[in-house]
Amino acid sequence: MAWFLNFYRCERCAQAWTDEWSCICDDECPHCGARDMSPSRSEDLTELILSNEDCFVVLRSADDAEDEPSYEELGRFSSRAKAEEFLAASDPI
Repeated sequence: MAWFLNFYRCERCAQAWTDEWSCICDDECPHCGARDMSPSRSEDLTELILSNEDCFVVLRSADDAEDEPSYEELGRFSSRAKAEEFLAASDPI
């Protein structure tokens, strides 16, 4: 399932916050309670490449993820370039 880090700034109190969710969605300001704040931007966290000592690990959010991404490891690669090639060649989510 897709997974996003959404960035918000409240139109009422100008406070900023982030929230991770399975979609790019409106949120309630945790500071003043203003509703229906749309994200100013979002980062797609569905697929990640993490550096792990001597390799690069490719992770993908599980199809059944709901309240958290539940990442599954897809592979380990000797370079970031090889990990990126793997993701480019793999089936879209």
